[in-house]
Amino acid sequence: MKIYDELKARGLIAQVTDEELISDLVNNGKATFYIGFDPTADSLHVGHFMALCLMKRLQMAGNKPIALIGGGTAMIGDPSGRSDMRQMMTPETIQHNCDCFKEQMSKFIDFSDDKALMVNNADWLMDLNYMEVLREVGSHFSVNRMLAAECYKQRMEKGLTFLEFNYMIMQSYDFYALFQKYGCNLQFGGDDQWSNMLGGTELIRRKLGKDASAMTITLLLNSEGKKMGKTQSGAVWLDPNKTSPFDFYQYWRNVADADVLKCIRMLTFLPLEEIDKMDTWEGSQLNQAKEILAFELTKLVHGEEEAQKAQESARALFSQGNAADMPTAELTDEDFQDGQIDILTMLFASGLVPSKSEARRAVQQGGVSVDGEKITDIKAMFPAEAFAGEGVVLKRGKKNFRKVVK
Repeated sequence: MKIYDELKARGLIAQVTDEELISDLVNNGKATFYIGFDPTADSLHVGHFMALCLMKRLQMAGNKPIALIGGGTAMIGDPSGRSDMRQMMTPETIQHNCDCFKEQMSKFIDFSDDKALMVNNADWLMDLNYMEVLREVGSHFSVNRMLAAECYKQRMEKGLTFLEFNYMIMQSYDFYALFQKYGCNLQFGGDDQWSNMLGGTELIRRKLGKDASAMTITLLLNSEGKKMGKTQSGAVWLDPNKTSPFDFYQYWRNVADADVLKCIRMLTFLPLEEIDKMDTWEGSQLNQAKEILAFELTKLVHGEEEAQKAQESARALFSQGNAADMPTAELTDEDFQDGQIDILTMLFASGLVPSKSEARRAVQQGGVSVDGEKITDIKAMFPAEAFAGEGVVLKRGKKNFRKVVK
């Protein structure tokens, strides 16, 4: 099966501008394509996972990826899908985040021997002259069309700043710059980026003529990636210091029954023939499919050894109630008052809940236990001595655990 047909079969493609030309580009290894990543944190998360896997697939088929780090556009902030303005970051924070991204992306993409590029749009955006942008770029954008774009509609009701209004122009300029500098002829993105991406294609056509635009193709990724990356306790990061390999494994082990095969198809590199055989699986077989998904993705991000440890630990935890490699949370003296800690503080300090109000709800709903004993009293207290040695096993829900020690 050709790579473009495989992308479609895996459910990764939602919309394209010119399918025949795109198919020819990627199937014959002629695509130099980019995907953008805004460095809003010091780690990628599973919401980026689909894009990283796509880049890996296309590179394996002979195409050249460009990972575009939005060091410049991060100075503005993307308003797409947001009801408020992003917090402004300092140039130092943005650069630190960019450095972290590069290290993590190298696990997916081969940057050796010019097989892929990582570039920062700050290299061209930060040097632009404001009057030059207005005259040379802004003149090619219709304000009426921009205001009609889906990416701005939600913000129009609460107020869209002029700063954010420029994001579409800056992202469009990215494609123009990449086309000129690196021969980039293809761009990928989620559906909330559609207007911005079309803006880039249009800018190249207007600036460089129709012959140039024949090679500027916009392809839209399925929006499923936008649904990934969040749990009740926050984002699921690719950095093992922010989300342990065990917790990463557990995240995928706990996906909904209705989503597991879709995730296997989109994100793993298992053969489609093997995945197709799973389409009839149901009941307990879906748990097996979840284990396959969790193992394959943990291996991809953290390596086979960590994936094996996470799987063995998870199985031991479910069958025996404990596990040697269970994530550990260490309490500090500040967590205790008069030598005791209450259950709400313990839940919050362990990282199993994002707030004490969430901890209160979890206890009241009967979803919390300590060493196998259900805790229903929100004022339950535990002495510091209980956390010495092996500590205690704190459980929230059916599948979220921490070994809590002091």
